Amino acid sequence: MIRSSVLKTIAILAVVAACWPFATSRNADAWGFFGHKRINRMACFTLPPAMFGFYKRHIDFISDHAPDPDRRRYAVPEEAARHYIDIDHYVKPGEDPFSVVPRTWDMAVAKFGEDTLQAYGIVPWHIPVVYGRLVRAFQRGDVDRILYYSAELGHYVGDAHVPLHTTENYNGQLTNQHGIHAFWESRIPELSAELNYDHLVGRATYIDDPLGIAWDAVRASHAEVDSVLGIERALNERFPEDLKYVFEDRGRGVMRFQSQEFTRAYEDAMGDMVERRMNASIITLGCFWYSAWVDAGQPDLDRYEQKDVSDSLKMILAAEDEVIKMAKQSLGRPEPNE
Repeated sequence: MIRSSVLKTIAILAVVAACWPFATSRNADAWGFFGHKRINRMACFTLPPAMFGFYKRHIDFISDHAPDPDRRRYAVPEEAARHYIDIDHYVKPGEDPFSVVPRTWDMAVAKFGEDTLQAYGIVPWHIPVVYGRLVRAFQRGDVDRILYYSAELGHYVGDAHVPLHTTENYNGQLTNQHGIHAFWESRIPELSAELNYDHLVGRATYIDDPLGIAWDAVRASHAEVDSVLGIERALNERFPEDLKYVFEDRGRGVMRFQSQEFTRAYEDAMGDMVERRMNASIITLGCFWYSAWVDAGQPDLDRYEQKDVSDSLKMILAAEDEVIKMAKQSLGRPEPNE
């Protein structure tokens, strides 16, 4: 029964993909679900009036589908590498990886080989790819693709701003700090963002070097890695053991999480790092959206303001959702919470 359902869903995806090449073909035109949705939603408010009406009308779609690339890891083997770059893999301790790894894809492939790059992550190179697709969507006046790629771009931009998406020690597995990934990018925002974070980050401005901005985000994130790990390690050693964790019912059963007290102590010790990285994600995403619109010739979005998402895109997302639901684990590098 399961096998026949899987085959049926794959068949649906294949048929729909024939009409929508962008859904499955790469060559065609770290924040947890809560954080990714919030980044996409708040980025809409950085846009100028000529864009805001369109994005405001579709704000729920853009925010609701922000986590889709994470979910797609359960169905698409190539997806995982698009979310991170283990930049420290390429150097010995103490060396500057950003002087070793070329910024351009072709030069990086020539130096390390594509298999190696895919193995250790490609997020700074994938962001400009999705950016280019968004530019073309604006040029064509294709509402579905504008919304789809706006949501997708938000996810990868957000991931580039997470320190633990830039290191081989992405879940503390090399330093006996298992679980720190979700602690930093999910638990802290879930407990703090709604009440304590100020997301007034200003207005989006034009980006003339999307690849450079993607690399700047990775560099700024990587600069925080030692603090993320070191502060948690020190706090863990001195915090009372019986106050570190709580059990919460999340619908899928009772699960263990860091307590509010432990989480607050960790966030306080880091200063406003999580809020700063989230806000940097928000304004950078807004700048990417705005720049894509400018590069497309600033098309009049008001004429699309009343147009809804097409049935064909809804079919693609529904079929993809069915495949993901039947998957047992993500493909590629294991997710930190697996």
